[in-house]
Amino acid sequence: MKSTTKKNKEQLNTEFSSEEIIAIGKKAYEEAVAVTWRQAEVGRTFTQNDKIALVDDKTLVIGADIRSEKHDIRAFDNRGREFSKKAFEFGNNEAGFEEAKAWILEIRDRQHLEKVMVGMEPTGHYWFNFASWLMNGGITVVLVNPHHVKKSKELDDNLNRKTDRKDPKVIAGLVHEGRYSMPYLPEGLYAELRNLNNLRLMNTEETTRCMNRVNRWLSIYFPEFRTVFKDISGVGSMLLLEQAGLPEDIIRLGADGVNRIWREAKLRGTGYAKALRIVSAARHSIGRKEGQEAARMEILWEIVQLKGYLKWEAEIQRRLEEMAGGLPYVENILQIRGLGIRTVTGILAETGDFTRFSNARSVQKLAGLALVEDSSGKHEGKTVISKRGRKRLRYHLYQAALVLIAQKDEFREVYDYYLTRDNNPLKKMQALMAVACKLLRVLYAMMTKGAEYDPGKLLGDIRREPRKAA
Repeated sequence: MKSTTKKNKEQLNTEFSSEEIIAIGKKAYEEAVAVTWRQAEVGRTFTQNDKIALVDDKTLVIGADIRSEKHDIRAFDNRGREFSKKAFEFGNNEAGFEEAKAWILEIRDRQHLEKVMVGMEPTGHYWFNFASWLMNGGITVVLVNPHHVKKSKELDDNLNRKTDRKDPKVIAGLVHEGRYSMPYLPEGLYAELRNLNNLRLMNTEETTRCMNRVNRWLSIYFPEFRTVFKDISGVGSMLLLEQAGLPEDIIRLGADGVNRIWREAKLRGTGYAKALRIVSAARHSIGRKEGQEAARMEILWEIVQLKGYLKWEAEIQRRLEEMAGGLPYVENILQIRGLGIRTVTGILAETGDFTRFSNARSVQKLAGLALVEDSSGKHEGKTVISKRGRKRLRYHLYQAALVLIAQKDEFREVYDYYLTRDNNPLKKMQALMAVACKLLRVLYAMMTKGAEYDPGKLLGDIRREPRKAA
């Protein structure tokens, strides 16, 4: 080993000069520091002691209260002593950001400090622009929990009041106590994936609302329509509602006219027999007869809206499939029968890059699936999930667990084990959440190690207790 090291040193001295070696070492050190700090920003691997250590006596702590049009900041040292006489207010624009940065750097230089750490609440969406602008400018940004701000704002004046001057001080106090987290703003493909997944969920919500309004309209004006068409969102039913929504319109067209609408659109699965059925249903309809002109306009508007939402859903699905092809190891995950593109991309959109987590437990905490207990003295409370995390990630995991329990024997076996084990058997919803956590650990191993799905490993770590002899 020593001879090899000596040989490498001799080879290094031969290929590079001493100045080049120093430059290489300096560059390697700078890259190592950058990687370490980047890990601190997105890795969630630091303990509270580590976070406190990062806020040393050379750090200027800035508390920022973020609003829609104006922001306020105050400056403190690592012990909470304030440098600013009053809160500095600036606008939510480039000029305002530049003024805030100049104010921060002027205080840093005047106090002979070296680092700047800006703390803010991740409430709403107003913090995105200012945080991104600061990070792109080389200034460290950390986030404090809004619940912590609400609980600790009475410590200074014993008053439960909220002001633009008070909040920055409370936020800065939480930062120098190490009660902060590193922000994660997705980049590259993960940023596109998150935005597209959010768009898909919004489109799904709007589609559901529109379908509910269509069903309400049918219940009032044509309740017999659903006895003929089970799927209201089908092409044939929407085409008919668009051109002849009311029973009177269908009666006027007759079976030949209704069938002609479908034939001109070259639809399959609809024919003369169904046309006769819908005309018969229209003749015996008990739907409301008043306000028919406005009713025609209403159903036409709803159908146009619904067609647009369904078209966007197909386009978003196509884009999601394209993006999934650029993500690492996704092809391995899709081999698990029951997990489709929508579910997998939904989970990855909420978690981002799995490699930024040190272990699967961190991802579980992000989803709000960490176990918490409420007990005191002789009182032993129930152990429940925290629900403090990304609710959409929890939703995707819940939906995936439901499907896997129904379609995969090994996941069903895990679910049945949690229900029937001798020691502390779980209830149905608890067992379902346990399966969701199990799936999350499987995905973490596959995304970080490139491992393929193995049902044997899934069942291998179940702790089956030996049954007692009768």
